[in-house]
Amino acid sequence: MMRSQKEKMLAGESFSGADPEIQADLMATGAWLKRYNDTLGQTAERSHALLSERLAEVGPGAVIRPPFYCDYGFNIRIGTGVYVNFNCVFLDVAEVIIGEGTAIGPAVQIYTVVHPHDPEQRRAGLLFGRPVRIGSRVWIGGGAIILPGVTIGDDAIVGAGSVVTRDVPAGVKVLGSPARAALTTLERT
Repeated sequence: MMRSQKEKMLAGESFSGADPEIQADLMATGAWLKRYNDTLGQTAERSHALLSERLAEVGPGAVIRPPFYCDYGFNIRIGTGVYVNFNCVFLDVAEVIIGEGTAIGPAVQIYTVVHPHDPEQRRAGLLFGRPVRIGSRVWIGGGAIILPGVTIGDDAIVGAGSVVTRDVPAGVKVLGSPARAALTTLERT
C-alpha cells in the first residue's frame, strides 16, 4: 500500500509540500491561527482551550502569547507551565516537544523542516523534517533560532539571539551564532 504524503511527512521521510492534504492542513491551521492570535487580552482559560484544539498536547498552565505562528500545530507538544512569549514561530513539519517549566523569549524560531541539498529534489518541492526536543526548565532567550534535529537538555540556557545548530547538554549555557557552550555550567539550586 502506498503511503500518503502526510504519512511520509509524519515519518520524517521526503514528502511533497504541494500535496492537497498537506495544503488543506496548512489552510486549516491558518484559520485556527487567526482565531488564536485574536485572543490577546482574553482569559487564560479561553486561550488554553484554543491551543488544545490544534496542538498535540498543552499542559496545565501553559501559555503561548499571541501572535504565534506554526505550520500545522498537531506536531507540537507543550508541557505543564511552559511560557512562550510574543511573536514565536514553530515550523512543525516534525515534532516540537517542550518540557515542563520551560520559558521561551519573544521572537524565538524553532525549525523542524529541512530542504534537501540536492537541487533536483528542491525543484521538485520535496521536504523532510527532523524533530526538536527541548527539556524541562530550559530558558531560551529572545530571538534565538533552534535548527532541525536539535535536542536541548533539562535546565539549559540558550542566550538571546543564539543560533542553535547542535544538541545542548542538560545544564549547559550556550551563546552565539553558532551557539557554543559558555565558560561555566548552570549552578543547580
